[in-house]
Amino acid sequence: MPESTARKRNKPATEPTDPKTLAAQEDPSTLFAGRASLASRIGQGKAARAKVPRAKLADCKIEDRDPIALLDASNVGRVTELIPIRYGRMVANPFAFYRGAAPLMAFDLSKLPHSGLIVQLGGDAHLANFGLFASPERRILFGPNDFDETLPGPFDWDVRRLATSFVIAARERGLATRDQRALVRRLCETFRQQVAEFSRMDTLDVWYYQFKASSMLAIADSTEEKRKELTVIDKARQQSSRSVTAHATELVNGKLRIKDMPPHVYHAPLESRHDQKQYDALVRRFFADYRLTLPDDRRALFDRYELVDVAIRVVGVGSVGTRCYEALFMADGECPLFLQLKEARASVLESYLPPSRYSNHGQRVVNGQRLLQSASDIFLGWSKMRHTGNDFYVRQLRDMKGAFDFTRFDVKDLGEYAVSCAHALAHSMAKAGDPALLSGYVGKSDAFDKAIERFALAYADQNEADWAVLKAAVKAGRIQVIRE
Repeated sequence: MPESTARKRNKPATEPTDPKTLAAQEDPSTLFAGRASLASRIGQGKAARAKVPRAKLADCKIEDRDPIALLDASNVGRVTELIPIRYGRMVANPFAFYRGAAPLMAFDLSKLPHSGLIVQLGGDAHLANFGLFASPERRILFGPNDFDETLPGPFDWDVRRLATSFVIAARERGLATRDQRALVRRLCETFRQQVAEFSRMDTLDVWYYQFKASSMLAIADSTEEKRKELTVIDKARQQSSRSVTAHATELVNGKLRIKDMPPHVYHAPLESRHDQKQYDALVRRFFADYRLTLPDDRRALFDRYELVDVAIRVVGVGSVGTRCYEALFMADGECPLFLQLKEARASVLESYLPPSRYSNHGQRVVNGQRLLQSASDIFLGWSKMRHTGNDFYVRQLRDMKGAFDFTRFDVKDLGEYAVSCAHALAHSMAKAGDPALLSGYVGKSDAFDKAIERFALAYADQNEADWAVLKAAVKAGRIQVIRE
């Protein structure tokens, strides 16, 4: 089916609040409208409530659809033999299912009322897609760290996906409904307060602002909470290409190579020396193209490194089945650099929003990341596998990255983590768009909080129902899984 035809068939009924129509009309890069005063931009945000009241964001009337069919459709173009691993991970529990079900939620959100305020979305804003990362100055920062689905769209889509993830995580921990509600309220209250704060700040100050690991520590209420967070932060500081080299490489015939650790890391099976030469040529062509996407100063740094080895890598839950590689480079024979090459497919949001303006989806991901993160990887770039046409983006592998194990969080931990995620999400949207518009819409009362709370609890129920459908399909043999 031609892509244009598929988009027409998936397009929701055109209404004044149709997200595809609105996003086509409003480029988020123009929403600042610096010609207007702060008060007038806040007023524009308030005016959007007249079209879609905040209470309408609670609507969670999901139309009848086949979740398996939608998930199967998202598998088109993935590596076939890896799809059972994807389903094997998703069937484990409701949160694992939620992580892999971004295509389902995109479909559902496209049918529901939304704010009409378009920003650059992360596109998959659940709590496991936030974490620690390093700035070029080697500061440890906290914020969103997955941008595969980034695309301009209604700001509340990211808020609703993040809020629902906290409800699902709370249920996994056996927390009561009142605790689930309190988590969403705290998340939304923080988000409202922060967009208001960013709207009052100097524009450059918002751009330069960084939510540091130390800011997370300041939120912690107890010495014990600070101790647990410091453990994760210290571990992130130790993550580097050199630390990866220590445990992920080995000497083969006197040469350093990436260690095979199937089924997660392994080398491409090549049958002959001729195949190896062709493969090497393709890889080098890929990196030659990638090199051209780097700024001149980063290009000069990259040129100091020599490619040593490349291996296939299986990652994530939602990303399982997409093509992913890791590459080892060396400078001066002893200075390692590990890069990750990750396939960039069309965003799951593109069936319901205008398509990306970038011809390479790797470029879409990279530019979305640069807009939304307070600082980005110095080796962030993109390229294309010319022989297949697949788009990729490139970044460092595990460079001072850290994740918090929310499966061990109690209600207090989750509450503090919700504050950090809301703060980071508010900054991403303020940096990439106009916080005054958002502040005007969400307002000062708890009306926005109540609406998102109702939606999040209802959609968590929907997620459990969809997970049950997947489990039934697996039991009936309709879906093949590989459990790890």
